[in-house]
Amino acid sequence: MIDIWLYTIGSVFVISLVSLVGVLALAVNLEKLRKVLHFLVSFAAGSLLGGAFLHLLPEAVENSESMLRTMYMILAGIILFFTLEKILFWRHCHIPTSEQHPHPVAVNNIIGDGFHNILDGMIIAGAYLVNIPLGITTTIAVLLHEIPQEIGDFSIMIHAGMKKRHAIFFNYLSASLAFLGAVIVLTIGGQLEILKQLLVPFTIGGFLYIAAADLLPELKEEVRLGRSVIQLLIFMLGIAVMALMLSLE
Repeated sequence: MIDIWLYTIGSVFVISLVSLVGVLALAVNLEKLRKVLHFLVSFAAGSLLGGAFLHLLPEAVENSESMLRTMYMILAGIILFFTLEKILFWRHCHIPTSEQHPHPVAVNNIIGDGFHNILDGMIIAGAYLVNIPLGITTTIAVLLHEIPQEIGDFSIMIHAGMKKRHAIFFNYLSASLAFLGAVIVLTIGGQLEILKQLLVPFTIGGFLYIAAADLLPELKEEVRLGRSVIQLLIFMLGIAVMALMLSLE
């Protein structure tokens, strides 16, 4: 159990560091950063779908006492992530953005991302409770989708009128909530076998929603043939990496 704690806390720490990607904006123009973002999103989408179908789904089916309950938990994961996004985009403000009046979307983004990060911590911890290789592959999948998400979160806060140093601080503060989710699951999940059985299908739902609702629609915006072909190849590479990771299990 000590190994599981060490792996989980270490993985969550690495994930939380991704939130500091905003530091790059102090040296690199965000527009230049966004030029490579679509290719990173392609890889993240492929890795999330590969992780969901090649790693998590077989694990959920193998350990499920009720296939119907597994399907319900997958749907619950999709619904919860959809709800979080709805909360994030509910409020709008028509006063021009400024450092004195950052738009509410900045606050909403921090709160919504905080809940999201708690779930990420729970997802990673739940995967490690099943077995360490599954925890590693889940961490990789979460990491790959967190990079473009954190760049997007930082961009939203800057656009809403927040100072760069404040955006970096609050982005990291929000990311640190993943530790809370991980500790909750490790504390309770070690005693409740049913929790482990529920978290894996729940994670599948989250991965499917993020890939299908958030990442793939962004990729469809690119219509130039050459870049579209590259996107497809990188997307398939993301799936291939998850397939190769099966050798760790």
